[in-house]
Amino acid sequence: MRNSKKNFKRGRKAMTLTELLLASMIMAIVLCALLAQFIACSFLNESSRNLTRAVTHAQYVMEEIKDAAFDSIRDSGDSLWDYDAIAIGNEGLSVLKNESIDTEVSGTTLLTVTVTVTWENRSGRSSNLSLETLIAEP
Repeated sequence: MRNSKKNFKRGRKAMTLTELLLASMIMAIVLCALLAQFIACSFLNESSRNLTRAVTHAQYVMEEIKDAAFDSIRDSGDSLWDYDAIAIGNEGLSVLKNESIDTEVSGTTLLTVTVTVTWENRSGRSSNLSLETLIAEP
């Protein structure tokens, strides 16, 4: 009976320190890679959200312009539909960091309307988006 217990203990192997360290290093590398992917996805998500908001704000301004009479669009000049962050917030829209909206109207019988939304992303770089449409006299 005693011999069988000794044989059982001899046949059992434990992990060595080297194997434990190697497994820990592999696990740390995998966790670092996953964390890096999570952070990259977070930045990409924020960038996409900002771009979606900018498109929404530009479309909002385009709709405001389209609701106006043709003569008032042509005669108003470019600054009637320019918005700063405070004006954007007053319209009930969520404001991006340092956001501004600039409009440009050109033409006489066929107006070219360009709405440019400019904002600052997380890293401080300026981003912008422009939408352009044509409006004809009815």
